[in-house]
Amino acid sequence: MKRDLFWILSAGATVGILAVILVQLGNPPNMGFCIACFERDIAGALGLHHPWKAAWFRPEILGIVLGAFLTSLVFREFRQEGGSSPLARFLLAVFVMVGALAFLGCPLRMVLRLAGGDLNAVLAFAGFIAGIWAGVFLLRAGFNFGRTRKTRLSSGLILPAVMVVLLACAFLFPLFREGPGRFLGTSGHIGAGGRGAIPEVAGILVSLAAGLLVGFFAQRSRLCLAGGIRDVILIRSGHLVMGFLAVFVVASIGNLVLGGFHIGFADQPVAHSRHAWNFLGMSLVGLASTLLGGCPLRQLVLAGSGNTDSSLTVLGMLTGAALVHNFGLAAAQTIPAQAAVVAGLVIVVLVGLSNREKE
Repeated sequence: MKRDLFWILSAGATVGILAVILVQLGNPPNMGFCIACFERDIAGALGLHHPWKAAWFRPEILGIVLGAFLTSLVFREFRQEGGSSPLARFLLAVFVMVGALAFLGCPLRMVLRLAGGDLNAVLAFAGFIAGIWAGVFLLRAGFNFGRTRKTRLSSGLILPAVMVVLLACAFLFPLFREGPGRFLGTSGHIGAGGRGAIPEVAGILVSLAAGLLVGFFAQRSRLCLAGGIRDVILIRSGHLVMGFLAVFVVASIGNLVLGGFHIGFADQPVAHSRHAWNFLGMSLVGLASTLLGGCPLRQLVLAGSGNTDSSLTVLGMLTGAALVHNFGLAAAQTIPAQAAVVAGLVIVVLVGLSNREKE
């Protein structure tokens, strides 16, 4: 138990420190790490959404997958398995991104926004807990996507191999890592003005190294906020939650020391104060993540460890990010965007109810 506590606290502290460092080196404020935002940027770099307002190769994502992959090999925990309701998982992953981009952040960024003083994340955190509570209700009612089974080794290696190829492209073809917006001479990132503007990013090698470290610690500790809150509700265990408490404490101290702490609702970086949609967006993320068996960060780690269901979930999140930006659904600014969040909640509940095991 002491060893497990060491790993979870070490993982949280490492993520908190690295998040503060990455912001100081160029990542957007309160966004040292954001799985949803960075997957959105990768989708843009691949040309999957247009206009390319958020198009940039994000080494942090690749680093997390490859870090988890290498760690699982070293500790003999690589398990190529999957086949548990893949299409339903893909659909839920799409709606994870609908909810996350309505709030403008994944569960990890939600904690980092709290550590930066963004009070909008308080409502989001309440919604996240409400969504997980609903997911636990479905689990108790018999929800189950079915058994996974061992697959061929090649299946478990596909996503890590894709990440290696993307990493090679980033080094060999600078225009790839700068996104199609840069290539076409259009705006390259939200908030970046001018033709071919470069988004706010830390250096590629530093970001990759940070991702590798997070992948290592997250694989060893099973770091997952959705799973942590689920365990508190289901079995009264706060073990996994301790990791994100460490993220919050360390990132808060870093922000206070370096002047990155600004408490309030207004004028927060890459955020909005539509409180109902912050709440409902993260409710959708919490509910879908509970049924999927982990938050976006956990899905990346599982995918790197050979789980093909999680690999498909990652692809579903990339697809969801592309759809959100292609149809203008980010930040829940419009009625269609708000309708997408409500529809997501309804559809995810229906998926949960339709996958209950009968006695």
